Amino acid sequence: MDASTIEKIKAGMAYESARNGPPDGFPALPPIPSARYIDQEFNDLEMARLWKRSWVYACHMDELPEQGSYILWKRLGSPILIIRGKDDKVRAFYNTCRHRGGPLVKDESGRRNLFVCGYHGWSYDHEGNLVAVRDPRDFPNFDKSCLGLIPVACENLGNWVFVNCDENAEPLLDYLGPVADEMSEFQPENIRLAHKAEYEIKCNVKVLLDAFLETYHLKSIHQQTVDRFLDHMGTTIELWPNGHSRMVTPNRRPEWKDPGVAGLPELDTVGEIARDNNVSYNVFPNIVCPPSPTGMPFIVFWPKTLNTMALECIWFSPDWGGGPLPEIWRTRIDNFERILEEDTQFAPQIQESVESDGFKGIPLSYQERRIYHWHEELDRRIGAENAKQNVRVEPVLAPYIENPHASRAAE
Repeated sequence: MDASTIEKIKAGMAYESARNGPPDGFPALPPIPSARYIDQEFNDLEMARLWKRSWVYACHMDELPEQGSYILWKRLGSPILIIRGKDDKVRAFYNTCRHRGGPLVKDESGRRNLFVCGYHGWSYDHEGNLVAVRDPRDFPNFDKSCLGLIPVACENLGNWVFVNCDENAEPLLDYLGPVADEMSEFQPENIRLAHKAEYEIKCNVKVLLDAFLETYHLKSIHQQTVDRFLDHMGTTIELWPNGHSRMVTPNRRPEWKDPGVAGLPELDTVGEIARDNNVSYNVFPNIVCPPSPTGMPFIVFWPKTLNTMALECIWFSPDWGGGPLPEIWRTRIDNFERILEEDTQFAPQIQESVESDGFKGIPLSYQERRIYHWHEELDRRIGAENAKQNVRVEPVLAPYIENPHASRAAE
């Protein structure tokens, strides 16, 4: 994070703490239609045009520890095989033999020199090439080069592996833009996988995602945890292209430290904003990441059905050296899970409410503009012309979206 960005964030926090209303000219945000959370047709469009056409986090390189390592990834329905090749490059393919659709692997992870379909024995290498066919005499004039595994876009940001089911996906770094620029100080190329946990929540994925994009709720549900040291009135927000955003909330008790980080190694490249305040990135569509010098979680939101979702919490740490994860991490994770329980406690009841006749829409405040930004991007992905009028949001935030990545690229 450069000096001008640091000064801009500091000035933003001071402005937010002192203001008596939204900035002059900021539009009143139209209500978000309730149908977006309960309409099956809209959610089918969302799956097809958002989730299956976006870069999403898949795994960490620690889960692919050697050449030939693989994981079987199924978050968005189609089984995808993610492989670390003999050249150490990570590639992704649909786990579908080109003969008659047999699976190449059934285990969630493992290591293979070749990927052999168990149905008829067709064999593929780490680069997805079809290298052997059983009984080749019965396939005259057969061109194996045309029947390699169907690839899925797969790229790394450091040790983080992302996939995109869109055949025309733009490069990952172009998509991430300022997110990738700012995450560089957290050394994604060196960060290690520390812990993973998953929770099923009985609500539409957007119900819970909305909750993690604002600090308006701190005084209601986090009274005994983060509200004791974070000043939500000073939260400053930046909206970025492609639906990404960042918010920074000042710490009103800078002397307080999470007892779960005592003695942990720190990244010496992390600047003062993340050291002294609470930073939270939304990597569109489904990652919320509050990073710190001692590591960070990816809180990842996955749709399952119209009214159920999975919440994945994946922790990353600076290198702690040899041996197991330091024991103090248990305290850190327990503390964070307590906050997660507070954040998720009302989700099933909110889902019941949005399905009731008494719920007509969501009137958002200026503090909650990241939510509206997320929903505007969803509509851009779907295409407003493809959705019914009663589920669309009105685009109003374009003048407030900044692109520092483009400015730096032009310098």
